[in-house]
Amino acid sequence: MPETVNKEETNEAFSFDAIRIGLASPERIREWSHGEVKKPETINYRTLKPEKDGLFCEVIFGPTKDWECHCGKYKKIRYKGIICERCGVEVTKSSVRRERMGHIELAAPVSHIWYFKGIPSRMGLILDLSPRTLERVLYFASYIVLDPGETNLMKKQVLSEAEYQQAYETYGNAFRARMGAEAIKELLQEIDLDKEYDELRAELENASGQKRARIIKRLEVVEAFKESGNRPEWMILDCIPVIPPDLRPMVQLDGGRFATSDLNDLYRRIINRNNRLKRLLDLGAPDIIVRNEKRMLQEAVDALIDNGRRGRPVTGPGNRALKSLSDLLKGKNGRFRQNLLGKRVDYSGRSVIVNGPELKIYQCGLPKEMAIELFKPFVMKELVANGTAHNIKNAKKMVERLEPQVWDVLEDVIKEHPVMLNRAPTLHRLGIQAFEPILVEGKAIKLHPLVCTAFNADFDGDQMAVHLPLSQEAQAECRFMLLSPNNLLKPSDGGPVAVPSQDMVLGIYYLTQMRPGEIGEGTSYKDLNEAILAYENGYIKYQTQIHVRRTGKDAQGNPIEKTVTTTLGRLLFNEIIPQDLGYVDRSVPGNELLPEIDFMVAKKHLKQILEKVIDIHGATRTAEVLDHIKAMGYHTSTRAGMTVSISDMTVPADKPKLLAEAEETVDKITRNYKRGLITDEERYKEVVETWKETDDKLTKDLLDGLDKYNNIYMMADSGARGSDKQIKQLAGMRGLMADTTGHTIELPIKSNFREGLDVLEYFMSAHGARKGLSDTALRTADSGYLTRRMVDVSQDLIIRETDCAKPGKEIPGMYVYAFMEGKEQVESLQERITGRFSCYDIKDKDGNIIVRANQMITPRRAAQVVANGVDENGNPVTRVKIRTILTCRSHLGICSKCYGANLATGEVVQVGESVGIIAAQSIGEPGTQLTMRTFHTGGVAGGDITQGLPRVEELFEARKPKGLAIITEIKGTAAIKDTKKKREIIVTDDETGTSKTYLIPYGSRIKVMDGDTLEAGDALTEGSVNPHDILRIKGITAVQDYLLREVQRVYRLQGVEICDKHIEVIVRQMLKKVRIEDGGDTKFMPGRLVDFLDFDDANEEAEEAGGRPATGERILLGITKASLATDSFLSAASFQETTRVLTDAAIKGKVDRLIGLKENVIIGKLIPAGTGMKYYSSLKLDTDDQVIPERVNEDEELILDEDVDAEPEAQTAGTDTAPENDVSEDGQDSGVPEE
Repeated sequence: MPETVNKEETNEAFSFDAIRIGLASPERIREWSHGEVKKPETINYRTLKPEKDGLFCEVIFGPTKDWECHCGKYKKIRYKGIICERCGVEVTKSSVRRERMGHIELAAPVSHIWYFKGIPSRMGLILDLSPRTLERVLYFASYIVLDPGETNLMKKQVLSEAEYQQAYETYGNAFRARMGAEAIKELLQEIDLDKEYDELRAELENASGQKRARIIKRLEVVEAFKESGNRPEWMILDCIPVIPPDLRPMVQLDGGRFATSDLNDLYRRIINRNNRLKRLLDLGAPDIIVRNEKRMLQEAVDALIDNGRRGRPVTGPGNRALKSLSDLLKGKNGRFRQNLLGKRVDYSGRSVIVNGPELKIYQCGLPKEMAIELFKPFVMKELVANGTAHNIKNAKKMVERLEPQVWDVLEDVIKEHPVMLNRAPTLHRLGIQAFEPILVEGKAIKLHPLVCTAFNADFDGDQMAVHLPLSQEAQAECRFMLLSPNNLLKPSDGGPVAVPSQDMVLGIYYLTQMRPGEIGEGTSYKDLNEAILAYENGYIKYQTQIHVRRTGKDAQGNPIEKTVTTTLGRLLFNEIIPQDLGYVDRSVPGNELLPEIDFMVAKKHLKQILEKVIDIHGATRTAEVLDHIKAMGYHTSTRAGMTVSISDMTVPADKPKLLAEAEETVDKITRNYKRGLITDEERYKEVVETWKETDDKLTKDLLDGLDKYNNIYMMADSGARGSDKQIKQLAGMRGLMADTTGHTIELPIKSNFREGLDVLEYFMSAHGARKGLSDTALRTADSGYLTRRMVDVSQDLIIRETDCAKPGKEIPGMYVYAFMEGKEQVESLQERITGRFSCYDIKDKDGNIIVRANQMITPRRAAQVVANGVDENGNPVTRVKIRTILTCRSHLGICSKCYGANLATGEVVQVGESVGIIAAQSIGEPGTQLTMRTFHTGGVAGGDITQGLPRVEELFEARKPKGLAIITEIKGTAAIKDTKKKREIIVTDDETGTSKTYLIPYGSRIKVMDGDTLEAGDALTEGSVNPHDILRIKGITAVQDYLLREVQRVYRLQGVEICDKHIEVIVRQMLKKVRIEDGGDTKFMPGRLVDFLDFDDANEEAEEAGGRPATGERILLGITKASLATDSFLSAASFQETTRVLTDAAIKGKVDRLIGLKENVIIGKLIPAGTGMKYYSSLKLDTDDQVIPERVNEDEELILDEDVDAEPEAQTAGTDTAPENDVSEDGQDSGVPEE
């Protein structure tokens, strides 16, 4: 059971640094207990008071009412601590019923099912018995020999009933054999752990194969007991702890019936059987009856600990399995995930969101009624402070009556007090941002349209939750880190996230167009204002090309003027854009007054402009620019009045001709097939190809034929809505469709939506539509689960130090180059080195240093390196050695030099940034956009390759891929041999003469040519390579490279950009462990998984001491396995397989040092990342006492204590609060956390 290590006297609850879990000895259980539960009774049905000695007994567990004993002799707080002599109940707070435990003394020992039935069976391993045998002994089906005496029986030999009778007739009382947990307990007591350990180590020296594996397993368990100080016999229970009654409550329902926790039923069964067994033993009943009763007791205890683990589960009314103690911990609704990792909080509310185009980007509209509820304590404090109310009680009444003065105070209170908005599902950190609230009428939250992308919100009924930061520190963090202008860049790739969309894009596009021949073309104006006047009076339009005189100052500050030729729209757009973005070279004389943006601006240009503004001017200026673009975009798109009508969809004139040609070609192909000139497979391919070409031709004609000022074309071209594909379906032809299995149907849909589809075409297109919907639903769940596993594996990767390279040692790093897919570039070298630290000086051909060693490669430097950099031989750079996460030498977390730039800021990452979680979110968030499909290569057997989300999962779980490629294990020349029955590829190493033959299965496509020279690890057939093979054949760097490249490929094919760093973080965690083969003179056991950095350090120590280093091999773990292999048992238990993790941890007596994030969330400490790190929390801040709301809470407590009858109200708005936590036991408001 958990015990705290290293308690200091200060603040008992939170002053520990670690938690140890272990087995509880019977003495320990009795020590915890406040009394023995002897009766199965719960509550007296008449008085509704707990029965004495029962499961809810007040003598054992404490009084049910505060400061009041059972018989009522002592009432009130002044008798605190007295034990009533009539009823034996201590006068104290009733909350002790949440913490006081009891126990049941068992008449016969029983085994603990976790240790006997878990896999592997720990009890079986330590006794060297098979779990089946053990089960027969424990459940009274067989005898086990405890002391063979002088007979020729063996110790621990198992005898069936008949064999025992026979032995008894032969030897009489010369030997001892027993059954049940008592026998097992005696055997466990006799074990000498040190002796057993030494014997097993000796056996290990010359064992091999399965025997060796078994010995290693046993050795692990024996070592665990030896090291942890747990005794093996504690796996057998003599007494059972009874958890506090308030954790297994019993409540009366309206109908007079009772609802009770399942645990009470399970405890009742144990007590009944135990009492019956005691009685039978006292009566001296026959052995067979006693045995049966003992077996039933054993089964009752099993059901309490883990119902359903062995045999049929115990069921309650309605055939429902009762929830045992294990079930309370397990799964999504167990204690870990429901209560410890996901808590509900006070000071929160939720409501529907609506568009708020009039807001600034850092504002949100908060409904008045919600604000008054959220800011209640602040408003009350202010009412008292400014003398409107005399005391807190008055203030509270005023707020509840919503008196007029309250609203004025509310206005003052919310100034400068940010609130946090969150939209579920929070897929990445941009799903929670802070805003300054503006009070609005109505009941809906108003949201700025530009932050919608980050939240993935739209206004079709989405809801959002509001949370209120209370303390000064929390408010400061919101203002500096969470305020939306500080979150303009995506953490996944560093691109801007608040890019204008839809109406805004369309407006800006319309505004910056230039139309030749427009009204008023060529007119000149003395300044911008005159041009605007002309526009307002209808002499020109926004798109008219005009001449306007501009005035300004040159670099020396002398006044200059110039007439520029452009449009009014572009001049207006330039008014809101900074004029130093680098689109115009200002150093050239005569360019000083040219408008920065003198081209038609579509969505992609807006994105580039914003990137430059953020880069040059920072967040504050960008926020202003964004708001101006928003206002101007909305204004113009409204004035433009663009619409879509059916006449905008102009069908190309030569569509019938193109279709007729295609029909003819298809007929020809069919004729060839009928004559037997081509196979069905080829016919199908050619038909599909023909229709694809026709479709493309038609689309090209259509797009070429559309007027540049056609509304539909403008919408698609600007990037506001729609795409070429959709225009094609409206006015070209819908083209080829896929059926439910993903095969392309060879009949295309020749109509488009303007002409309308006929019935057959309609049904063919229905396949695709339905598949799309079901795909999306599946994808969301899969993607969410993948993200959860990634977060779990990477959560403790935090930036812990600035540099991991030891002085005087080589800087760790690896070479990177551009990722290619055939001739196409998947990811360029420039992208891969931007924001990283170089391992050496990179020079240009004249020897000038572009980047120094250990210097960050900024975007500008990266461009220079790729353009001008040369390698040591003077050739242009094709690969660069950079510091990466994969080669970082930090033991805990990562160092900031190996991580490089924080993509969300572009600066070097700070100590404390939780890069692991950012990585998991960056890979998981676009996961929903990936396809689920397995692409079929036209029905070729074995030709299916997995892509999209399943492929990412396959890579991260390090599974053997579908459509496995065969790879060569040696280097050499390939020879392809075809015999009648089989195809083989023989690879011969020319140097050593060794050769290896690979059988190629039917249907695989061979990738190599006869006589090719191959490297070890090259693929011989098409398909995906098994990453474990790459690790085995080509080593660690190759597998890191492979995983990185493959994951990038999947995302890039879908047009999603993710930075390499994030994938590296996950890959680092997958390759963290070494499996020990020989321990050498280190502390490692063979077969153990250890961290590779610990492995290297231990070997260095051993070598320095002149000992033998350990040997082992790096292994690749899938992310699920890797997160269960973590050192922290709390983190692993809250992830998956809770009981298995806890069983293992308890035997090993594991200590959780609380290093990662989850562990600290579970025990309620600040997480050791960001401002929660010791490094930051040791800073002291002086706060002005005027602004801390905690004071309110204490005054309020006093009043509530005087007036207990007045029900304290829970401060909540909406529903995002926990029903049970609103009011704590003392009747005080548990809203504001105490300092």
